[in-house]
Amino acid sequence: MLKGNVPILATAFDKLGNVDFTSIEKLVRFLLSQGIDGLALFGNASEGYALTSGEKEALFHCVKRLTGSLPLVAAAGGASSAVAIEDINRVKQWGAQVAMVNPPSVVKPGPDEIFHFYRDICHACDIEIMIQDAPMMTGVTIPVTTLVKLCQAFAAIKYIKVEQPPTTLKITALKNALGDSVGLFGGLNAGFLYEELRRGVIGTMPACEFPDVINAILRAFARNEQEAQAQFYRYLPFLRYGVQPGIGVAIHKTVLHKAGIFATDYVREPAKPIDDITRDELQNLTAALPLAVFGASQ
Repeated sequence: MLKGNVPILATAFDKLGNVDFTSIEKLVRFLLSQGIDGLALFGNASEGYALTSGEKEALFHCVKRLTGSLPLVAAAGGASSAVAIEDINRVKQWGAQVAMVNPPSVVKPGPDEIFHFYRDICHACDIEIMIQDAPMMTGVTIPVTTLVKLCQAFAAIKYIKVEQPPTTLKITALKNALGDSVGLFGGLNAGFLYEELRRGVIGTMPACEFPDVINAILRAFARNEQEAQAQFYRYLPFLRYGVQPGIGVAIHKTVLHKAGIFATDYVREPAKPIDDITRDELQNLTAALPLAVFGASQ
């Protein structure tokens, strides 16, 4: 079962905007050296929305070659169930163990349409499904009652990534209704990880430049909640800084570039690069914190 620290892999680009596989390999090796529990590709923090299908396939195979049996989660889906089924079956064929699927969002669905969408996927796809509940990104809110109904109806739905603020309240409602039958994951760059752990999540899926921080919080929580709280509060300003809409991807890549893992901090539009003031703020923030990424450029 997928659990623990499952970061979202950032996608490196060279100065011309082409996928930089050398930098991606450096990042994957760094993550493996830190001891992650799984790895997610093509999510929002991966700029998956800006990658072609050919780039995605090449990137997946590059990562799979390095990660071996490590569980791989691939974001897949589409604006209709027919499109989503094709995309999900594609990542299954590549070797993904879990498909992370947002509801359709071009035409905003209601609860019935959301149910039909995931029903069609579960009937047509032979892969574990993670529902990504991220209304700040999709503009679609999935009610707790709909999520519970889906999980009780379809065994293929194994996980929910809960990213509707306040995540804590939704996690508790889902936990009360579903118990341990479905694994709940946190997101939003682990900005509520401590509280989410207390509410019953089995893992988190943050950005990828701070696996050591997430591992430390998870290990501490297993020993002593107060120790985990102290670790979490120490890094909370950093976690918060990386979740800013529009520039969050650039912030993650700036850290990876500064650490020497990525050759550039290039982002593809519509993501935005950060300005000099933001760069200085990030420098001041990271200078005050020990992060393993800054010793892992080789």
